[in-house]
Amino acid sequence: MRLGWAVVLGLVGAIAGGPAWAAERTVPQTEAQLRYSFAPLVKRVSPAVVNVYASRVVQQRRSPFMDDPFFRQFFGGGGLDTAPRTRVQQSLGSGVIVDPSGVVVTNYHVIANADEVKVALSDRRELSADIILKDERMDLAVLRLKDGGKEFPSLDFADSDALAVGDLVLALGDPFGVGQTVTSGIVSALARTQVGASDYQFFIQTDAAINPGNSGGALVDMDGHLVGINSAIYSRSGGSIGIGFAIPSNMVRVVVKSAMSGSKVLLPWVGADFQQVTAELAEGLGLDRPRGALVTNVTPAGPAAGAGLAVGDLVVSVDGIDIDDSNALNYRLATKGVGGNATLGIIRSGKEQSLSMALIAAPETPAREETAITADSPFAGMMVVNLSPAVIDEMGYKGRRTDGVLVETIIDGSAAQAVGFRQGDVIVEVNNVAIDSTRRLAGIASGGADTWRVTIERGGKLIRTRLGG
Repeated sequence: MRLGWAVVLGLVGAIAGGPAWAAERTVPQTEAQLRYSFAPLVKRVSPAVVNVYASRVVQQRRSPFMDDPFFRQFFGGGGLDTAPRTRVQQSLGSGVIVDPSGVVVTNYHVIANADEVKVALSDRRELSADIILKDERMDLAVLRLKDGGKEFPSLDFADSDALAVGDLVLALGDPFGVGQTVTSGIVSALARTQVGASDYQFFIQTDAAINPGNSGGALVDMDGHLVGINSAIYSRSGGSIGIGFAIPSNMVRVVVKSAMSGSKVLLPWVGADFQQVTAELAEGLGLDRPRGALVTNVTPAGPAAGAGLAVGDLVVSVDGIDIDDSNALNYRLATKGVGGNATLGIIRSGKEQSLSMALIAAPETPAREETAITADSPFAGMMVVNLSPAVIDEMGYKGRRTDGVLVETIIDGSAAQAVGFRQGDVIVEVNNVAIDSTRRLAGIASGGADTWRVTIERGGKLIRTRLGG
């Protein structure tokens, strides 16, 4: 049976603990309570959930056999057009309107490298959209619909930290491109950090069915508020098996705020490295269970050093909220944003202490000096930047170097790609010359050489190779 909106929210909310005024979470008490419909809730939230279509034009590589006259005769002879061809790559995902002006949140991986993005609304209108911010670290992107002056249906953010395991949630999106679909389930776990879907791992886990195409869609609570952006699934078959992951709304809110202010996402810089606490480490530290993030390195003059954090300290809480690992630490700091201070609860030599750490953005010193290498050399086609704390944080660099030149991007089909350079490589040395700036690398590349002896750092390891000659 179907009841009025207020009645459904009241009773279903009492089951799920949704409304703030609900005294406590309860389970269904009667058979009648199991028959309430989610239809009024879906009717309210579904207009704010959209389909996102991203496309990019790519060059199709010509078959190497076309360079041989013998093979070319089998493919149409000399009259065959052997010029490179282009094709359009398309991806499909979902999104959520989070501001009436037409601001849409989706996943970074839905629109990555897109040349054009279109958004289909629930009423079947299709609008073009501009990408105003994308952040690969969090796997989030923010779009703005090109239809100024109109108000769009939107969802308000919920406090994702208020979620509890067992709460009812709905997942909305466009799985497999079949059209908007709604699935229901519960929050099956919180603070999942071993998913591997983004650099900032702290996911809501749900058993509401999430399938390919749901990426970027909405996870909503029984108040009709956005609690997460559906992002990943665990699957052996490609379909849902009841384990889906969503980025918490408190993290999404940080990205949207940055996008609407016209800036990139600035996250607090810690200036320290951490290690997962295993059962063996916990026993050695005198802990009753594995928890916290163990400090393994502190950058001089960084915020952690300024707070007095030292190697061997165990960070166990942020502003009184317990953390299980370094991913939880990063999440708690990221959702606080830049500005002010955070109180770190630590254990040092078996004793608990509190430290106050300033929440500042990573400095971009030395200057980035983004440089495209175009000279005829093995480096042609790469975009490089000078390493700095800001670049290290932004690119997710995991090596041990604090200065040098990092490969930011590589053009498809370029010489740099052909010889095996990768995004994230650090160019350490070329022909016995230390590479300490992008200008130095550009100068060496333009000098010309028959043989190139190159040392790079990749994944924390040094690789030496000889190119040409």
